[in-house]
Amino acid sequence: MFIWQKCSKISGEAPEYKLVPLRGFKLISGIHSPEVVDQIQNFEIQDSDVFVITYPKSGTIWLQQILSLIEVKGDVTASNEQLNSERVPWIELLDSRKQFVSAPSPRICVSHLPYKFMPLGLKQKKGKVIYVARNPKDVLVSYFHFHKYANMLETPKDFDTFFEKFIEGNVFGNCWFEHVKSWCSHKDEMNFLYITYEEMIKDLRSVVERITSFLARNLTSQQLNDVVEHSTFKNMKNNPQANYQQICCNYFTVAQNERFDKVYQQKMKDVSLSFIWDMNDLISP
Repeated sequence: MFIWQKCSKISGEAPEYKLVPLRGFKLISGIHSPEVVDQIQNFEIQDSDVFVITYPKSGTIWLQQILSLIEVKGDVTASNEQLNSERVPWIELLDSRKQFVSAPSPRICVSHLPYKFMPLGLKQKKGKVIYVARNPKDVLVSYFHFHKYANMLETPKDFDTFFEKFIEGNVFGNCWFEHVKSWCSHKDEMNFLYITYEEMIKDLRSVVERITSFLARNLTSQQLNDVVEHSTFKNMKNNPQANYQQICCNYFTVAQNERFDKVYQQKMKDVSLSFIWDMNDLISP
């Protein structure tokens, strides 16, 4: 997620942030401006533009790392003076318009925004969209921990309280179900690639190959190997430019698990998406 390294509650800083509504979507004051976000629809899009879209805690930092490395053909030393969040910036931040307009081609950016806020040029098959989805139960747990860490988000009273807020969409990013549906239901209007966090865990090289093919980037087998090698969890944790940490733990009670499954079936009944729900299923025998 964006600029979180500057907003740690551990740092002792205590700026005032709150969720502010814009057309039914919750933004974060001091991080976003409703006026700026409303301008995004009118951004002029180039064919070479790439937008990575995620719901919070769904692999954004991982994609920033992968795309940064693809652009330098796997040479991790070529961009070690910048954070990935600077090379692949957020489109919805306060100063994002100026940065987006002035950035050299190809312009690669990330966003947590729903489909309705994004540039209208995407509907004309300009630019490309990579949507990364993650098992929503793992998203919920990871997001709970992130709320405890980041100053720009409210500290949860406890997991049970946060569980209810997530289910109801009373968090930044709003409802997970509506976010993924808003993008996937319009996928045929755009140059669109859908991948999942779990696919990346199971077979990272295959996903990197799909991304390079989608973006029409020509990398040698060794360059692909380098991208994959420097995008593993182990190496990202050791790379300060990646700014990556992983938290994985299931906090769900039996009742919460059953309730979540029921809500998922209701909300996603008309959407043909599937997820790996047990992380043990990702481990090859």
